[in-house]
Amino acid sequence: MSSMIPWPVPEPDLPIGVDAALAEAARAASAAYAQARRHYSRAELAEEIAAGADGTPTMRVDRIVEDAIAEAAHRHGVNLLSEEAGFVDNGSAVTLVVDPVDGSANAAAGVPLCCFAGVVAVDGRATEALTTWLDTGRAWHAVTGEPVPFRTTGRTTVDGAAVNLLRPKPRGARAWQRIADRAGRVRILSSTVLEAAFVAEGAIDAFCDPGSDTHRIVDLATALVTVPAAGGAVLDARGRPLELDPDLTRRWSGIVAASLPLAEELAELITRDA
Repeated sequence: MSSMIPWPVPEPDLPIGVDAALAEAARAASAAYAQARRHYSRAELAEEIAAGADGTPTMRVDRIVEDAIAEAAHRHGVNLLSEEAGFVDNGSAVTLVVDPVDGSANAAAGVPLCCFAGVVAVDGRATEALTTWLDTGRAWHAVTGEPVPFRTTGRTTVDGAAVNLLRPKPRGARAWQRIADRAGRVRILSSTVLEAAFVAEGAIDAFCDPGSDTHRIVDLATALVTVPAAGGAVLDARGRPLELDPDLTRRWSGIVAASLPLAEELAELITRDA
């Protein structure tokens, strides 16, 4: 079968000061994704070849990129918590919490909306986050407690807001419609990490899972650092604490919003049927 897409994947445009292990993981992810696109067809990249640590199927594109990230983590002597492999203990107090390819279905199909997401956690506390948009090389970086060069819109109400949502699912369908009825614009991009970055920089007002409990912590980890630094808020719709837990079977309905009032209003709309 022919390779997937002919045009190249750029190296991530990383700012100065990114943690060395995190930076190498991001570069490894981009290089592996580029290699996968050169050597495999869409069908081969989408093929489910294993079950991940979270209990969901692992696509070939996920495995290729995650293997490269795991090698980078090993070279730096840090632990790894990743969507497919779960927790890999390299005997360090530092753990990289990563989603190797957020938006795997997009990546396999050639839709250019997928990301690498990584967080540095020291003794279980997130200290730094990096999101890289694999098809463009664009990057968002944040360090806990330090200012960032981007800002949310600051919007406080759903009325008229630009809201990105997960696709409608049976659980949460009514909440999905309630939000859509009040929002000014609704999009579905199928990449939580990318959509959270768009909230952080003010391109959209909010992103959420309207109650289907789809998110794992690796989906939301970068947002937990990046979005509050930009003035926004990250919540679970049902008020459950968002924790860097190695148990990847845990699920949340994440809300990423330009402000706390907007996040809370979305949570109320989502849980109204509960």
